[in-house]
Amino acid sequence: MDRNSIYFDIFMEFMYIMSMIGRSYEPLDEYLEPNKVLIIYGPRRVGKTTLLQTYLSRTGLKYKLAVGDDVPTQQLLSSRNVKLIKEYLEGYELFALDEAQYIPNIGQALKIIVDLIPGIHVLVTGSSSFELAGQVSEPLTGRKRMLKLFPFAQAELLSLHNKFELRQELEERLIFGSYPDVVTARTTKARIEAVTEIANSYLLKDLLAFERVRNSSKIWDLLKLLAFQVGSEVSHNELSRSLGVDVKTVQRYIDLLEKSFILCRLGGFSRNLRKEVTQKAKYFFLDNGIRNAIIAQFNRLDQRGDVGQLWENFMTLERIKYLTYAFEFANLYFWRTYSQQEIDLVEERGEKLDGYEFKWSPKKAVMAPQEWTNSYPGASFTVVTPDNYQKIVLP
Repeated sequence: MDRNSIYFDIFMEFMYIMSMIGRSYEPLDEYLEPNKVLIIYGPRRVGKTTLLQTYLSRTGLKYKLAVGDDVPTQQLLSSRNVKLIKEYLEGYELFALDEAQYIPNIGQALKIIVDLIPGIHVLVTGSSSFELAGQVSEPLTGRKRMLKLFPFAQAELLSLHNKFELRQELEERLIFGSYPDVVTARTTKARIEAVTEIANSYLLKDLLAFERVRNSSKIWDLLKLLAFQVGSEVSHNELSRSLGVDVKTVQRYIDLLEKSFILCRLGGFSRNLRKEVTQKAKYFFLDNGIRNAIIAQFNRLDQRGDVGQLWENFMTLERIKYLTYAFEFANLYFWRTYSQQEIDLVEERGEKLDGYEFKWSPKKAVMAPQEWTNSYPGASFTVVTPDNYQKIVLP
């Protein structure tokens, strides 16, 4: 068999597996409304284009599909020429635009479309949140709905595995992550190559295109420092000293890393400032595989000293995915006192508090911290291990 045939077979297998894994937002008809823009946004390579194409293959609407990096499309939509835009979409019921962040002033163009073309549906994807959100928020106030797409969630992988198999696959997810290219890879070597390619070629692509960011080496060094501090409180001053840049630059870089879907931030929870730590934050990676690729560490779990960090990062993000896809709204924090009592994740819904402690393999029973139960007598506390984790990440 020649090389082209092998690559074709691998591609077809990838497409077959992708077709089997249902995404949480399917079917998209539930979220599309006439004369409103549905925006699917998230990091690169998580399957936004596949989700869009899957929907288009099934819809009964007459549609026009455009891609944001197409120069004529950029010129037409950024022109804000009402007559041309109306002619461009005449006779179509749905306008689908992939990679919308490439188009200058895209928010204004989308506003023209939904305001002036009666009954049209608009479906847009974008990978760069600081670009896309900045361009669409004000022009599309009251005219849009935004859906954030992550690497595969455990609930989505249920269409590929049963619950027992999901538990068996945990080590793979903790090491290599849950990006589609990684999940569909057939060998360890292929998984490493896939996640390394994502980290090296796509991770900072949007961020470095941002006009105020030029020093990619400092950002990469910052990511390495944060990778080793997953689950720990981070001092911006210490990062500043380690990197040799001022604190404001560190804070700006971290803000951009959050907005470009690389990091997630948890602040400290407190209703009693004298006892509880709130000044520092913890940073988690959107995907375990990306974290491990940044430090080039793909050893098996029995050969690592950071399994607790991997489990906490994995569970924090899986819980965020679950809440996002279920449209459940909660404020998320970690909790720690100056006497070193702590809880990994706290969810606040009004007066209701739920605390979760993530333990990969607890050697003994873990009790709720005494100061937690004393300060918040109505709050829950759950120790989450591989044996029971599915209760909080699966419907």
